[in-house]
Amino acid sequence: MSALEMLEQAHPRPLSGEAVVTLPSARVPARMPLVGELVTLEPQDALRHATGLYEASHTTEEGLRIWDYLAYGPWASVEEYTATLRQQSSSFDTIFYTIIDNGTGKARGQASFLDINPQNGVIEIGHIWFAPDLQRSRAATEALYLMLCYAMGDLAYRRMQWRCNSLNEKSRSAARRLGFRFEGIFYNHLIFKGKNRDTAWYSILDDEWPEVRGKIKDWLDATNFDAGGAPLNSLGKAMQSRLPSTRRP
Repeated sequence: MSALEMLEQAHPRPLSGEAVVTLPSARVPARMPLVGELVTLEPQDALRHATGLYEASHTTEEGLRIWDYLAYGPWASVEEYTATLRQQSSSFDTIFYTIIDNGTGKARGQASFLDINPQNGVIEIGHIWFAPDLQRSRAATEALYLMLCYAMGDLAYRRMQWRCNSLNEKSRSAARRLGFRFEGIFYNHLIFKGKNRDTAWYSILDDEWPEVRGKIKDWLDATNFDAGGAPLNSLGKAMQSRLPSTRRP
């Protein structure tokens, strides 16, 4: 077994048939801004956001690598990209956000809620990409933390999902770092730009969320960063010390 497999299987959850006493809220996420200290997630608006998002993801070689593991993109022109964003923004079952840098007001990435099942309290974060200067930053972590807090806290969902191409090590590492636990691989799950995609699945459950929230909140605190903006402590290592799931069979 590889080190990755050992890490991902360190905390297996027990299967449960327990009665659900507190039902999910059955509310759908609203298209409203999610405001943080460093970034704001604005409901996606193609007319306002397309040019900024295109510049963030299409004007450098590093930016174009964003699309390597996404099922779409890149686009030949900002006009073609705008048409895609209009389709995304009109969706009822996927709610897209543009990540805005609070300091500059510029669009620096995208994320969404999808696979939304309010009755059962299941939701997913996906369609995630960050501009190169936002990647592996405090602001990027805050952006996803805002989404987690809204869905798992405000809306009281029971399950937050994360799925990605099993070959996308950056995405798998990000999932583990944010407290998602590995669930398995769906082999031959999709055909992705003419290639096979085996999909890795991760999740955070409601009984795990309070500990996950506390660890991310502590990591995001300004006292955890030096004068150059580098973190003093590792969020990934903090998540490795998490307690086993408290769910009962």
